Amino acid sequence: MKLSSPASIAKKAARGRTGYRTWRDRLFYLLFVSSVVLGVAGLVTLLANIVTDAWGWLDWQFITSYASRKPELSGIFAPLIGTTWVIVTTALFTIPLGVGTAVYLEEFAGESRFSRLVQLNIANLAGVPSIVYGILGLGIFVLLLDIGRSVLAGGLTLTLLVLPIVIIASQEAIRSIPPSYRDAAYAMGATRWQVVKTIVLPQAIPGIMSGVILALSRAIGEAAPILMISGIVFITFVPTGPGSSFTVLPLQILNWVQQPQGGFQSIAAAAIICLLIMLLSMNAVAIWIRNHYQRSRQ
Repeated sequence: MKLSSPASIAKKAARGRTGYRTWRDRLFYLLFVSSVVLGVAGLVTLLANIVTDAWGWLDWQFITSYASRKPELSGIFAPLIGTTWVIVTTALFTIPLGVGTAVYLEEFAGESRFSRLVQLNIANLAGVPSIVYGILGLGIFVLLLDIGRSVLAGGLTLTLLVLPIVIIASQEAIRSIPPSYRDAAYAMGATRWQVVKTIVLPQAIPGIMSGVILALSRAIGEAAPILMISGIVFITFVPTGPGSSFTVLPLQILNWVQQPQGGFQSIAAAAIICLLIMLLSMNAVAIWIRNHYQRSRQ
């Protein structure tokens, strides 16, 4: 009986391990590809269903008309303008507050008990349900500060909702800047604020814009907080300033899908397409800004 040498045994064991790794890699590859295909297929099916329902309803008259009790006469002009007002207000508050907080925590605060406490609270606030922010906005902005059920109150409420996202994304972008950049600026005699203004922020803008995109994308689709602040789904006027009453597209869509008439389901689908176009347009602008700064940095 011929005995196998230790070298041949080792080769067989190595081939067995290699075969196991190969099949394992193929299995996980198939799992990941299947996950992507299922996700994309579900999204395409959903979009196709929405487009089919909205076919024939999405026209200029639908965009420029106010809400009506008859689906063929209803439009999204008031919630479309209201959404624009609220998102612009949210961006005006969120971007400077979020970026400023991130800069302070990363560049000025240092390691202290206060900064750790702030970081912990920011991480916790990122997971709070949106309806809680709606209740908070109703209690603070509408009732306590007496701002009223206005565009300003809605924008401030959504600012509270998405501010943790912007702060966390901005912090990660700032941390990604190599320390050698700061050291070189300090070696040339720059102050800390000069380093932040001329070195850190320009380099971090692409990552910051990614956080802003995610934050505003979430804000534009939120209905629960605005339902607490506004609660209006049938108005025949558009907001003219921060103190005006308003409604938004997600709230109007929510009202239409609850109606029993089939026509309202179709105009709700048309409104969803308009909301998606608005969201993609806003994201396209933010992505262009991000790519512009990325090319400048290179």
